Amino acid sequence: MYDVIVVGARCAGAPAAMLFARAGYRVLLVERSTFPRDTLSTLYIHQPGVALLHRWGVLPAVVGTGCPAIDRVSYSVAGLRLEGASWPADGQPAAYAARRHLLDPILAQAAVDAGAEFRDGCTVRDLVYDGDRVAGVRLSTGGGAETVERARLVVGADGMRSTVAAKVDAKTEIEDPTLTCAYYSYWSDLPAQFRLYEIPGHWMGTVPTNDGATLVAGYFPQHRFADVRGDALNSLLSLVERMSPEVREQMAAGSQLERLRGTGDQRNFFRQAAGPGWALIGDAGHHKDSITARGITDAFFQVQLLVDCVGDDLRDPGRLAAALERFAAERTEVLMTDYQATLKTARLDPPEHQLALLRAVATRPELVDRYFSTMSGVCPIDEFVTFELLELMDAQ
Repeated sequence: MYDVIVVGARCAGAPAAMLFARAGYRVLLVERSTFPRDTLSTLYIHQPGVALLHRWGVLPAVVGTGCPAIDRVSYSVAGLRLEGASWPADGQPAAYAARRHLLDPILAQAAVDAGAEFRDGCTVRDLVYDGDRVAGVRLSTGGGAETVERARLVVGADGMRSTVAAKVDAKTEIEDPTLTCAYYSYWSDLPAQFRLYEIPGHWMGTVPTNDGATLVAGYFPQHRFADVRGDALNSLLSLVERMSPEVREQMAAGSQLERLRGTGDQRNFFRQAAGPGWALIGDAGHHKDSITARGITDAFFQVQLLVDCVGDDLRDPGRLAAALERFAAERTEVLMTDYQATLKTARLDPPEHQLALLRAVATRPELVDRYFSTMSGVCPIDEFVTFELLELMDAQ
């Protein structure tokens, strides 16, 4: 009998297993893949996510992979170029973008070091119930053997297409249309700079990562997915040429290091976050377009929130149920503003009032940093617009 079974051992599941184990609970962490293994990802961890890594004692291992500290941002849109830095989050001034085949094993090892049992290459076939309450999982290994493991709480951290969510029939509480498709690969010999570019209908970014590589990503409207997918590499290269000839020249002087990767399935939703004996975290419970690169940071937030809500109440069924209700309500309330902001960005059509705001922001370095602090999540969106900024907009 375990206290917690966590399904999925990546950016949501592994930290959840780690924190529950550190709290003294008996934890089983299962993952259908075998590590190290890459996965589709923008890689970027905003400063609040880095602050959680620091709080958990895992940041030194992530920094030790050699991914560069990202403490400056460049954003080009509508003839403007904003350059600045986010405010620190709990003393952490830099973002990081470690490759997932490096980051995920670090997080899983931290869970093991905390006392969690880890089984990779292990697939959840079904859930086990005690009445209407989830009470465990039915697992199979690569050899086909099946086992049943029981727990007081089953946590689904198994991604957008979550098996746990499907098995508990978690309701979709909020859903919006898919807005973009995205493709990316890695190039050598680009400057280690985090650069963003936006024009109507398109978005592009460069993110420095491990071993001198830079992720170059392009975003296209969802309605263009079929055309883009037919010649994705040339579509990306043409987009970069159009948006930043400088970056395109740097890519031509370097080398493409890996195959192109991409997706047209960037869903936008909130699922029911918890129920009797179960909870969903990370992409299993909430997913949005990757254009704002919030996935990893939001996963870390959900992990900490779930563990804080549960606290010492896991072994008391009534108190656990109340804790899961608190988690579900707070998760949606806290993430909703960034969700709406992401959808606005993913429409790839910045309204004139937003461009007017950015023109005012560009006049003051401190406002540029405040803007990037909003992008990182350090400055709440509803605190970004000040009387000073409104006066600058009126003066234009």
